[in-house]
Amino acid sequence: MTSKPKLWTKDFIIVSAVNFFLYLVFYLLLVTIAVYAVELFAASESEAGLATGIFIIGTLIGRLVIGRMINLTGNRLMLFIGLAFFTLTSGFYFINAGITFLLIIRFIHGTALGVASTATGTIVAQIIPQSRKGEGIGYYSMSITMATAIGPFIGLYMSQHASYQTIFGFCLALGIISLVLALFMKIPEVKTESTEKAGLKLSSFIEPKAVPIALVTMFLALGYSSVLSFLNFYAIDIDLVDIASFFFIVYAAAIFISRPVTGRLMDVKGANSVMYPAFAFFGGGLLLLSVSGNSVTFLLSAVLIGLGFGNMQSITQAIAVKLTPAHRMGLATSTYYIFLDAGLGFGPYFLGFLIPLTGYRTLYLIMGIMVLAATILYYFMHGAKEKLADTAA
Repeated sequence: MTSKPKLWTKDFIIVSAVNFFLYLVFYLLLVTIAVYAVELFAASESEAGLATGIFIIGTLIGRLVIGRMINLTGNRLMLFIGLAFFTLTSGFYFINAGITFLLIIRFIHGTALGVASTATGTIVAQIIPQSRKGEGIGYYSMSITMATAIGPFIGLYMSQHASYQTIFGFCLALGIISLVLALFMKIPEVKTESTEKAGLKLSSFIEPKAVPIALVTMFLALGYSSVLSFLNFYAIDIDLVDIASFFFIVYAAAIFISRPVTGRLMDVKGANSVMYPAFAFFGGGLLLLSVSGNSVTFLLSAVLIGLGFGNMQSITQAIAVKLTPAHRMGLATSTYYIFLDAGLGFGPYFLGFLIPLTGYRTLYLIMGIMVLAATILYYFMHGAKEKLADTAA
């Protein structure tokens, strides 16, 4: 009986920890920076919203550039450039120079996150054994899941009990810790083929093999962006504001419990065995959220959304890297995150036009139907091909 290749290596643990600290800073500032802009610079609501959203625009730009650069210059250099700029930019939050300066810093900070997190995603895809790719990326993605739950909690707590200077100091410390941790990691390098260095084609920035599943991910992220951005407003609207703070804790708990199972299930049975039930969970969770009237149904929707979107995130990323040659994993990772960030980042802007016409309940009803309908998109983009491959095998 052959033993399974080792997953929990020193390098795997370190790269997961580095990624966790990066996203912890992101989500911590996500819930505090808008209020900071209003309180310190008397920013308008649109300016405060831009202070939050311009970070994601910067992240998109960073990913677009890093996808090509990482194949040319290597994982190690790109990781340390991203971490160095991420840490340095964290220090500029201490400077009080007006709303325009804050917007510039937020953009640069987001670009640095795009570079560093794409590098960590590429590195981990190369560290994980091929036979445990789904399971490994599932565990790695839990670093973001933890940050999604812990980051907003710490941010809201610190904004009530500490100064903004303390918050920025904490973020700077996390950046320094990430940089130091990375020094202890052995980073694999995959040399790109010389033919890829010539010319500026679309394939120099986007991995075509990853686009179909990334497109599906964008629609799923659009649905989840309605939860990230408007849940608190909805909770106020239905008088469940006291329980709303537990939503993301329950969401994260559902992922923690299910992710080890779904990762192994993908490796053994294929992505379809996880994705189709996850579509039902995610769509059903949004539909349940649309009719929630008490804490039980409200938190149950969090469980379903966690089982759905929470697992879809890791499975779709695993699909993207498994479809791609090793020397283009950097592009595959950046392509995946570009589409994910586009859905999460631009979704709230477009949905904001819809809410005055529909209200929050109808918004979640529409999002639930959209996610269920996206099952058809997944079938044609990947599901049918995987089924054919399984049959041929």
